[in-house]
Amino acid sequence: MGDNMIYLDYSATTPVSYDVLESFNKASRDYIGNANSIHSLGVKSKALLNSATKQIAELLDVNCSELIYTSGATESNNLALIGYALKHKNRGRHIITTKLEHPSIYSIASYLETLGFEISYVDNDSDGLIDLEDLKSLIRNDTILISICGVNSETGVRQPLKTIRQVIKKENPNTIFHSDLTQALGKISINLHDVDMASFSGHKIFGPKGIGLLYKNDKIELEPVIHGSSKSSPLRPGTPPLPLIVALSKAIRLALTDLTKKEEYIRKLNEKIVNDLSHFPEIRFNKSKYSIPHILNISLMQIRPESFIHAMEEHEVYISTNTACSSNDLSTSVMALYNDKVRALTTIRISLSSITTIEEVNRFLTFFHGEYQRFIKLGRRN
Repeated sequence: MGDNMIYLDYSATTPVSYDVLESFNKASRDYIGNANSIHSLGVKSKALLNSATKQIAELLDVNCSELIYTSGATESNNLALIGYALKHKNRGRHIITTKLEHPSIYSIASYLETLGFEISYVDNDSDGLIDLEDLKSLIRNDTILISICGVNSETGVRQPLKTIRQVIKKENPNTIFHSDLTQALGKISINLHDVDMASFSGHKIFGPKGIGLLYKNDKIELEPVIHGSSKSSPLRPGTPPLPLIVALSKAIRLALTDLTKKEEYIRKLNEKIVNDLSHFPEIRFNKSKYSIPHILNISLMQIRPESFIHAMEEHEVYISTNTACSSNDLSTSVMALYNDKVRALTTIRISLSSITTIEEVNRFLTFFHGEYQRFIKLGRRN
């Protein structure tokens, strides 16, 4: 990245790490065969594919057969929710999700409604955690699937997936639990035995764009969403993108190395920003004690976030409004947390990573102070 650039939008995407890119290039150069082909080049590619999958399975403590490669978390979410709904529609047509999901989940929910499925939205408490009593009351005999993201992409609130799963299975053992874990992988420790299905994306963990994963417990049956030659993977047909898969395997391995150490370091950076920006009485911090330190959401209250973001960009500082994939100005997650429209319309997301330096944070704060005070003065003049 550029010498003067301060990138603080890691939750939107991450740069590809040098080691991951090396793995991608090597696989592209040295393994030209289609892993589905029966000749020696195909067999060689297939062996590499299998070893990359085995590494991911070991790192995530699951079976190789439980991993499906996709183009990213959005596709994984589609395959999980639509694939499960279509396969089990005769058993029930009720699905539960939250008001704290990634926009892709809402698009899928709307689509499923056109197919005759009923979607319920579970409430959350003021800390952003799922209201377990409300969840209990929503689960019915015909509830086939529940999807709750592990870490919210705007406020960083982390859900207690193990507890949620216990509640679900107690109310209806046949209800399947899916979680979008895109913002959790490589940031906090996760246990895939707490869920039945989970979605991931490579580009959030310094891997390439265009590769993701769906973890699906072996017992679960899905209807494919993409149809084609189903030789290697009936649920995701087509030629396996071997270099992307190898790169993903490397990215996951690196992401899970020194996880606790990295999290502690990022917590220090987060606290530094919070302590500094707390001096501005108008700024609101949209977080709870369950927010992970990698994501810091603030509301500027009387300032338009887009204008502020572009002003910071003049200094080569890159931050974002709510999520990169959200076209709506209103932050649904902040609204779900505080029920305050002004707060939800003026959010800015600062997202940190283990490669963010203290020096970058200091420079960010200097530019922030300058721009924020300029905006406040302009506001007073109007």
